[in-house]
Amino acid sequence: MEKIELNHIIFQKVKEAATSLGLDTYVVGGYVRDQLIGRKSKDIDFVCVGSGIELARKVASLLSPNLKVNFFKTYGTAQFVWEGWELEFVGARKESYRKDSRNPLIEEGSLTDDQNRRDFTINTLAASVNVDDFGKIIDPFNGIEDLKNGIIQTPLNPDITFSDDPLRMMRAIRFASQLNFTVAEPTLKAIERNKERIGIITQERITTELNKIILAKKPSIGFLLLDQTGLLPFIFQELSELKGVDYFKNQGHKDNFYHTLQVLDNLSENTEHLWLRWSAILHDIGKPKSKRFEEGNGWTFHGHEVIGERMTQNIFKKLKLPLNQEMKYVQKLVRLHLRPIPIARDEISDSAIRRLLFDAGDDIDDLMMLCEADITSKNESKVKRILANFQIVRTKLREIEEKDHIRNFEPPISGELIMQAFDLKPCKEIGIIKNQIKDAILDGDIPNELNAAQKLMFQLGEKMGLKKVV
Repeated sequence: MEKIELNHIIFQKVKEAATSLGLDTYVVGGYVRDQLIGRKSKDIDFVCVGSGIELARKVASLLSPNLKVNFFKTYGTAQFVWEGWELEFVGARKESYRKDSRNPLIEEGSLTDDQNRRDFTINTLAASVNVDDFGKIIDPFNGIEDLKNGIIQTPLNPDITFSDDPLRMMRAIRFASQLNFTVAEPTLKAIERNKERIGIITQERITTELNKIILAKKPSIGFLLLDQTGLLPFIFQELSELKGVDYFKNQGHKDNFYHTLQVLDNLSENTEHLWLRWSAILHDIGKPKSKRFEEGNGWTFHGHEVIGERMTQNIFKKLKLPLNQEMKYVQKLVRLHLRPIPIARDEISDSAIRRLLFDAGDDIDDLMMLCEADITSKNESKVKRILANFQIVRTKLREIEEKDHIRNFEPPISGELIMQAFDLKPCKEIGIIKNQIKDAILDGDIPNELNAAQKLMFQLGEKMGLKKVV
């Protein structure tokens, strides 16, 4: 009899509560799975044969007298958080589905019924928290074997599983990405057959799964499966449109879909920052709209970074991603991702470094990470040369920042000071003077100091015919 260690006080309190209420109770799904593969988890789902809400309240009272329990009567579920552990309780149930909805019709059931309704064999595992067989694993679908072999497959007919709840198609791919498992061929084929059903799922739930794929150790696994099964155009058409190579006069360009995935994987080796990973996904998203063939130059993508910046807002809206600072951050990195490249190739001028620091601000380090990840050439000597140049750029960035304090700087001369100096009302001349002072500082013509900026302000005003206030 295979058992799982359930040593934490939570399980002792659940056992005590279940015994006092006379409810057969089990830990199910992800926690059992993760314990068996040595993966840390602080989310625990409990199933009891009876009222999950009543069990949750009893467990909460045993753990802490003032613990708040959230419950959802319609589905018979309850949950609460205790010392960083997220606990959910539900009564065992059967589910049936209508063709046009993913909301199930629910009725009470047994543990077996509850295991039958679950998405994948590795998530059907249950462990008893009952006195007689505490810790015993119940594994009706050989989930342990699939865990050992790294297989994702449904416990029942995959067509029914995915038609009932189409989000499970994305969950299959997400688990394959997170665990580096293989999706079983019949399960994979069923996703292909049912891909259009994803249309009945809300965008928020799709995007939640998409973000989990993006945060996997190697996100390309998930995106390649989304592409292979035909799901990608339904959930992220713009990324799908990067795929393919055009030829003209025997000249082709690189496949920007596979390049983007390589950039994403490269970046993911060094950061778990979701929005930085999104910048990798979107950095070349404007290439299909900017693609041209030019005699003598071959395929070009002029301005794709500007197009990509504009597309980012539409993509974030469509995917129900946040339209605040996170989106602006991604837009900025998409817009600037080409900027360090010519600096790294050519003689590095202080002016170019200052302008890059000014435009990137506090995101300069993230921008450099993105640019380094963007080197996907198979020519190792070329990659080493460019990365070495980028290190020179990084060193220069530090030196200029220490000397000139350009990052996020505000020019020492404000519009109000210019208005006072020349007795002006709001007018275009104020903006012109401000910009010329800023450019002079960025170009190194004057230091980033009030006296030098003030002197230049009066010189510029005189040239423009403005009278200095005495």
